[in-house]
Amino acid sequence: MEGSRAYDVVVVGAGILGLATARRLLQERPGLRLAVLEKETAIATHQTGHNSGVVHSGIYYAPGSLKARLCREGKAALERYVAERGLPYERCGKLIVATDESELPRLAELERRAVANGVDGLRVLERDELRAFEPNAAGIRALHAPETAIVDYRAVAAALASDLREAGGELSLGSAVVGLAERERSVAVETTAGTFEAAALVGCAGLQSDRVAALAGTRAPVRIVPFRGDYYTLKPPARALVNGLVYPVPDPAFPFLGVHFTKLTDGRVIAGPNAVLAFARERYGRAGVDIRDVASTLGYRGFWRFARRHFRFGAGEMWRDVVKRAYVRELQRYVPAVTAADLEFGPSGIRAQALDRQGRLVDDFVLERTGRQLHVLNAPSPAATASLAIADHLAARAAELLV
Repeated sequence: MEGSRAYDVVVVGAGILGLATARRLLQERPGLRLAVLEKETAIATHQTGHNSGVVHSGIYYAPGSLKARLCREGKAALERYVAERGLPYERCGKLIVATDESELPRLAELERRAVANGVDGLRVLERDELRAFEPNAAGIRALHAPETAIVDYRAVAAALASDLREAGGELSLGSAVVGLAERERSVAVETTAGTFEAAALVGCAGLQSDRVAALAGTRAPVRIVPFRGDYYTLKPPARALVNGLVYPVPDPAFPFLGVHFTKLTDGRVIAGPNAVLAFARERYGRAGVDIRDVASTLGYRGFWRFARRHFRFGAGEMWRDVVKRAYVRELQRYVPAVTAADLEFGPSGIRAQALDRQGRLVDDFVLERTGRQLHVLNAPSPAATASLAIADHLAARAAELLV
């Protein structure tokens, strides 16, 4: 094609997953002509850059599932990588805290899953024991996972981008994909920065993944519905209230995990997030609205089925989002000493939540192949933890497109 640039592989999206996949492809095939396209002017701008930084140990996932295996393998690979690159990494441990008797059966089920998934060092702590780890935490029993860690995923993404360039790959920022056309032996990728022609394309577009796939004529089995998660940050004098990570026992009746306390590698402690419907996929303020994104959500039957099923949960989340004292009461279930005066608003992030047509939250990875294209339509938590392991899987699938 006249005026186009020819590549073996084009990866769409310079978040942690796209960068890790590109790096892996270049490791396996030195000399591969590869470009990563990113519509923003910097890498890791959205989900990667707004991640809470937790490196999960594999407690929540069904034993034997792909998520459980990729989390375990990805965590080990990430630990090796950050050690090699000298990046900040701290095993601060996690407490999953039961606050009353009704939560104990669910806590026991988490223990069973964690043991089956090979989580190291796991212990059940009674009330007095959990105070030794978190003196300010409430609770009658807790599950302690000492291998859970924290990392700076922006720093990891920057290191991956550096590896990519050193291996001969290209990173094209400010290159929004606006069209995809399948040729007999290639894919023409139309962008705002020109045309890229590739023998294979891998889509890791996160919040825009369904739209990028749709450019290829794919009718995705899911749609991205954005949910904003707002945090509060503990002011410096209050940081000593939390030593590591303090999490709730998940309730399967609710679609999201619930608020928790998270230590960051820079010493800050954040509390949250909630989960409220966002009116824009990539605007992080409470007043952020994008008419196209609103129409996409409200025009999707799966969203209305989800909304009917979880109306009370959603209303509660929205109330806590605008009424700080209600948010604080939820936090005080786990750390009673925290007060409204200890908290300042922010940061916020947006979760690319895939909903199927029946209105169910899709909890697993979703890949869609069409022609010479492979699109990641859903990469839920622990995608950042597992990114290097997921990259191995995607690189192997992408290699099949080059045959």
